[in-house]
Amino acid sequence: MKVMVGLIRRDDMTREEFVHWWLEEHTPLARSLPGVERIRFNVLDADAPFDGIAELWFASAEAADAAYASDIGKAVTADSLAHVKSRVRMLADEREVLG
Repeated sequence: MKVMVGLIRRDDMTREEFVHWWLEEHTPLARSLPGVERIRFNVLDADAPFDGIAELWFASAEAADAAYASDIGKAVTADSLAHVKSRVRMLADEREVLG
C-alpha cells in the first residue's frame, strides 16, 4: 500500500527553504515511521499544483494507519503541518502497467 502526500509550502517560505526543510530536516522523521518500507520524495517544478509529493510504502493500509497513529507518526504530521499551508494525504493501491 502506498501513501502519497501532496505538500504546498507556507507563503513565507521560499522554494529553497521548503526543499531544505523537507529533504534535510523532515526526512529523518519520516524514515523513523514504524513499518515504513520505502520512501520517495518528489520535488516538483514551480508550475505544479504542489511543491512536493511524498510516496511512502507500507505492507497494508492498516500498517500505514498504525504508523501515523503512533507517537512518531504524530510528530511527522506535526512537523509537516508546521511547514506547509496545505497537505493532502492519499492512499493508493498501485497497479504497475509497464516496467
